[in-house]
Amino acid sequence: MSLDTFREETRSWLEASCPESMRTPMPADETPGGGTKMTYKNPETKVWMDRCAEKGFTVPTWPKEYGGAGLNPAEANVLRQEMSRINARPPLTGMGISMIGPALLEFGTDEQKEEHLPKIADGSIWWCQGYSEPNSGSDLASLQTKAVLDGDEYVINGQKIWTSGANNADWIFCLVRTDFEAAKHNGITFILFSMDQPGVSVKPIKLISGLSPFCETFFEDARALRKNVIGQVNDGWTVAKRLLQYERTMIGGIGGGSQRRRSVADIAKEYVGVDNGRLSDESLRHDVTQHAMDDRAYSLTIKRNAEESKSTKAPSFVSSMFKLYGTEQNKKRYELMLSAMGGQMLGWEGGGFSDFELTETRAWLRTKANSIEGGTSEVQLNIIAKRVLGLPD
Repeated sequence: MSLDTFREETRSWLEASCPESMRTPMPADETPGGGTKMTYKNPETKVWMDRCAEKGFTVPTWPKEYGGAGLNPAEANVLRQEMSRINARPPLTGMGISMIGPALLEFGTDEQKEEHLPKIADGSIWWCQGYSEPNSGSDLASLQTKAVLDGDEYVINGQKIWTSGANNADWIFCLVRTDFEAAKHNGITFILFSMDQPGVSVKPIKLISGLSPFCETFFEDARALRKNVIGQVNDGWTVAKRLLQYERTMIGGIGGGSQRRRSVADIAKEYVGVDNGRLSDESLRHDVTQHAMDDRAYSLTIKRNAEESKSTKAPSFVSSMFKLYGTEQNKKRYELMLSAMGGQMLGWEGGGFSDFELTETRAWLRTKANSIEGGTSEVQLNIIAKRVLGLPD
C-alpha cells in the first residue's frame, strides 16, 4: 500500500470512528489508562480506546500478533499527523504502552510477550512501577525489597514508594533483590506480578495538587511466578536501565508541544487582552513567544532523534536530555499561564472560578514533581555529562 493510500484510508477511518468528545482537550479525570478497576467519566473514552485497540492503533508500531498495527515509521508518522489534524485524544496512555511494553518487546521471552502484550495493547490491564524505596531514591540500586525463591515462585517482602497509580493497578513490574552478597547492581532481578493478592497493600499519598497519583506499596509474602522474571535472575539492572530510558523519553514528551492542549498564547490573550491582534503585555508576549519557539525546536529535535534511531528503535542516554528539557519546558508553560491568568489560576474550590481554571491550578501544582519523578533534573545532568558528552567523573 502506498503512503498516500494509507493516509487516505486512515483519515477516513478516523473521521468515522473518533467521537466528537474525543476531539477536545483531555481533562485530567478522563485519562484513558485502562485496567480492570478503571471507571470512565466520559463513556466515549472507552469507546475510542476499544475502536483503536481493535485497529491496533493504541500501539501502532507493535507487531500485529501482540495487538499492534505493525506500522512502519512512515505510516506511524502519518497516523500521528492525521490524529493531530482532528485534535484526537490519545486512545490509551500509561506505563503499559510507554514503559513495560517496550521493555518486554526487547527483553521478554515469546511466552511473556504473548501473555502480557495483547492485554497492554487493548487496555485491559493497568501497570504500575515498583522501583523507588523509602531509603533508595536517586541511589536506586541500593534497594532492599527481598525476593526468595520457593519452588516455582518468589516470595517478596519489602516496601516501594512513589508507585504511580498503584491503587488502580492490576500488575506491577518490580525490582527486587535476589542476592544480598553480590555487588548492589548485580543482585537485582526484574519481575512481574499481580497486585490483586493478599500480600500486597497500597496507601495513596496526597499531593499539593489535591490528587493522589503516587502511593506507598507494601509487600508481605507476596508471590511472583518464576516465569515472570524478565531477563536473567540477578541481572535485572540491565532491564531496569533500559526501562528508565523509555520512562524518561515518555516524561520528556510533556514538553515540546506534544500534548493536545490550548496554546499558552491563546490563554494569555484571553486573560490579558490583545492590542492590534497581539498580546497586549509586551514582556509577557516576549516570554510566551520564546517558550513557543523553544517548544517548536524541542519538538523538531525529538523528531530528528526518532528518525536517526530507526535502526535501533530503543532509546539511548539522550533520553535524559529529553526528560530534563521537556519537564522544564512544561513547568515554564504553567508559570507563564500563572503570569497571564493571575488570581484566576489560584482558585481551589467554590464560585468565581471556571472548571478550566480549577483544573489548571492543580495542573500547575502537579508540575512541581516533573523535575523529580523519573530521576531528578540533577541526576539527568550527571547522565548527560557522563554518557552523552563523555566528560570525566
